[in-house]
Amino acid sequence: MVWPLAVKGVLREYFLFRPAQTPVAMTTTPPLLLLLLGLIGAQATVDLRTAAAMAAGLCKTRPTDIVFIIDSSRSVRPSEFEQVKVFLAKVIEGLDVGPNATRVGVVNYASRVKNEVSLKTHRTKAGLIKAVTKIEPLSTGTMTGLSIQFAMNVAFSESEGARVKSPDISKVAIIVTDGRPQDNVKEVAQRARDAGIELFAIGVGRVDMSTLKQMASDPLDDHVDYVESYSVIEKLTKKFQEAFCVSDLCATGDHDCEQVCISSPGSYKCACKDGFTLMDNGRSCSACSNSATDVVFLIDGSKSVRPENFELVKKWINQIIDKLDVSEAKAHVGLVQYSSSVRQEFPLSRFNNKKDLKEAVKKMAYMERGTMTGQALRYMTDNSFAAGQGARPGVAKVGIVFTDGRSQDYIGDAAKKAKEHGFKMYAVGVGNAVEAELKEIASEPTGEHYFYTADFKAMTQIAKKLQINICQEDDPCECDSLVKFQKKVEDALQALTKKYILYNA
Repeated sequence: MVWPLAVKGVLREYFLFRPAQTPVAMTTTPPLLLLLLGLIGAQATVDLRTAAAMAAGLCKTRPTDIVFIIDSSRSVRPSEFEQVKVFLAKVIEGLDVGPNATRVGVVNYASRVKNEVSLKTHRTKAGLIKAVTKIEPLSTGTMTGLSIQFAMNVAFSESEGARVKSPDISKVAIIVTDGRPQDNVKEVAQRARDAGIELFAIGVGRVDMSTLKQMASDPLDDHVDYVESYSVIEKLTKKFQEAFCVSDLCATGDHDCEQVCISSPGSYKCACKDGFTLMDNGRSCSACSNSATDVVFLIDGSKSVRPENFELVKKWINQIIDKLDVSEAKAHVGLVQYSSSVRQEFPLSRFNNKKDLKEAVKKMAYMERGTMTGQALRYMTDNSFAAGQGARPGVAKVGIVFTDGRSQDYIGDAAKKAKEHGFKMYAVGVGNAVEAELKEIASEPTGEHYFYTADFKAMTQIAKKLQINICQEDDPCECDSLVKFQKKVEDALQALTKKYILYNA
């Protein structure tokens, strides 16, 4: 595992400079160590995600120009040189090779330097690996400094396929050597780093470690590697594959796009299907961006929910709010909590922007006690959607009911009445919620309006699936008026025509 430099430094400070009398085993864990363990856990999660992406073939590579600089001096036996080529081939196998992704070059050196593979030569992984297998050792001295200078002047030149220097394109050189160089490397390596080339140094066997450190980029712990012999150099393959692997976040599901995820190396952007509009949050899609909607959440705050899960419920509410176009003219939101009694947290008329709305949701206090869902449904129908609470005439009404258990009162009449009033009802259940009750609350088709999960932590997925697509319907009164007006015009024209004919007869 490659730890961030800051974590390594603090660990070293903690364990090397702790007072001598402090025992290693402690009855209480110091806050600093807890912080370090948290950082280590976070890094481990990232490493596991990278490993999973590699295993599933979901790695992408930031646009990178990589040049391998390999020592084939006489100290490197032919069989060992073959092992170096196998190492190169395996690292290349894990890269996203292509003209717009990773370009790979190979420089072979001893007393002289040879450009074996140019960055522009091979555009496919198969062709590149085949070229690597054909490289022959030069079997003379060890002019490592000369090889780095050659890489700067030739291998990383535009004429050899290197791309123009840009913050979006990385330049990387990986040096593999087994001996002490016969020339100076310190100054030329510094010039390479100053030119924006990231240098990795791999030493084998009797290599001079101080030379590796002079060549490599900072932090040295991440850029200097040592193996005892060429027979085990392959164990570094995974490190370099992971170093250049950037997960395809769309393919791994590490995104929050509602409909379409468009991947880019290490990032993504969201888009919508035809007929939908991407909303201001850059993630959600709306089928009717101009429609006005009154939305009321009816939230179960009974004791079975438990405080920690109630916090997850509030986050879930805000996830759905993020998908709404909250404004004076469009979506308005009200919030009601219930247990053995019903409490209005805020009415539809209170907020007209997401920021204030979400803050109010976060401040909602947990009620506890019973589960009177029927009583809560009646309250929503009779009060929450009343004009006095900010409900707007002629605007679509949506009720979103959340519960985690069986209702302690009868819900049938109240659920029926809400739907008879024309409210679009969504029912969401978790844990011990009764699916028959959820279906009774939900609008038709029930498959699109009720959701259930056994685990509160899975509510995020329900928030992604729950689509509040309310399209403003034509006002039948307006339509009837238009038809009547049209008929009056036609009758008037006919009357004028008859009068004109009679007048001229």
